Amino acid sequence: MIESKKQVMHSFSILNSRKRAIIALIHTVIFLGVAALQTALSHAKAFSLHGDKAVGGIVLLTIYTIVTTVLLILLKMASHASERLYFALCATSAALGLLRVLLGDPALHAGLLRVLLLSAAVVVGTVIWRTHHAREMATPRFEAD
Repeated sequence: MIESKKQVMHSFSILNSRKRAIIALIHTVIFLGVAALQTALSHAKAFSLHGDKAVGGIVLLTIYTIVTTVLLILLKMASHASERLYFALCATSAALGLLRVLLGDPALHAGLLRVLLLSAAVVVGTVIWRTHHAREMATPRFEAD
């Protein structure tokens, strides 16, 4: 019984502790807020090197490229199905943000899809965190004499 709990706990390769899970969950909630604000406040135009917003576009393009790449690497490294789902949702949202910067999104389709993907990632991240929390509460703690 104890052996199977340890085996399941170690099946997470990246979000393998309650602390890591809560940090990832906090980041996801923050990025969900950013995506919701971007969707509500801006009708994104396609990226162009010509114009007054070229520097901001380059910065956003660089950020989304780095974030998407890192999340895809984490997706590849993830071993547990819920971890893979979590990172797939986050990576897809970041990739849509990248496409939104490149191609624009005047009808808000990509923005709404990003909000939905990140909302689902928050749910999956909460499940992962609660899994670690429940296991820590079930593990007996021995006090030193």
